[in-house]
Amino acid sequence: MSSLRRNGGHRAAALLCAILLALSACSRDAAFERQAPDVSVPETPPVTLPHEGSELAFAEAYPDPESVTADAAAALDDWCTALADRLHSVSKADCASGFELTGHESVHGRPITVRPVPASEQTPRGRVLLIGGTHGDELTSVSLVFQWLSWLEAAGSAYHWRIIPAMNPDGLFARPARRVNANGVDLNRNLPTPGWETASRDYWRDTGRSERRFPGDAAASEPETRWLVDEIEHYRPDVIVTLHAPYGVLDYDGEPAPPPRLGPLELNRLGVFPGSLGNYGARYLDIPVVTVELTHATRMPAADQARAMWRDLTRWLDSSIAPHVRQAQRRRDERASGG
Repeated sequence: MSSLRRNGGHRAAALLCAILLALSACSRDAAFERQAPDVSVPETPPVTLPHEGSELAFAEAYPDPESVTADAAAALDDWCTALADRLHSVSKADCASGFELTGHESVHGRPITVRPVPASEQTPRGRVLLIGGTHGDELTSVSLVFQWLSWLEAAGSAYHWRIIPAMNPDGLFARPARRVNANGVDLNRNLPTPGWETASRDYWRDTGRSERRFPGDAAASEPETRWLVDEIEHYRPDVIVTLHAPYGVLDYDGEPAPPPRLGPLELNRLGVFPGSLGNYGARYLDIPVVTVELTHATRMPAADQARAMWRDLTRWLDSSIAPHVRQAQRRRDERASGG
């Protein structure tokens, strides 16, 4: 009898512990939802937009937003509504106009969208590709894109911009948000850099085979990665700016000389990794890559800090990228003329 009582007591204690653990987990989930509520995104049929050759002018290569079909407009509206519900710092007005479908989708069929901003000058000083949300749990990397976009639209720019706020929508809309995409692949380790097959496996082994840093079974195995490869090939940016968190530094790969700081973020080169954008862009394609590592993944920088980052970035474009573009154009002209 005493043995039965002891066993019953153990079962009761185990049941009580399970209830307390469940309540604790619910509390953590509720706290996360208040910080960044999850939203399911309606499934939308794939929509393919015209895509011209890389030698065409910017306006010809990327159609005007008014030319998109009704189905594409509905898909964009669904995307914008879900994004505004997901991020407290983004409203539907921020993404309601000007965005386009790229014709590419995530693993779960969510659209990858782009906001083209043509240069305000007749002769652009260069082309900038701005990317946020490569890692879905770095929410501030998406929100800051929209903040910078609002300032870009208000002031205009001497550069062509193509802005992708959320490269990894499946990671962003996961519950909870995830660094990796829906296939469990780190998109910033999946680009086809030289020697990827061996180097990526060595890197992953050194991380202890971390699930957060799995490079994929093959280079460019993921639809989001294939979109980025295609985008760079056709847009031919003069510089790529990519937003991440939470290391609180400014990283840089390539030439010309880097910006010494962006607002509170000081230059601290972190090195390159197999399959990373810094490796792929700067070392493989000779395109400079600015990596902005924000201090927090879920808390936006103060307004004055975000403004200082934007100010320093645009000044660096004028002082370094514009001369770099002119010099490259002179070399092309000389080769064309046989000089």
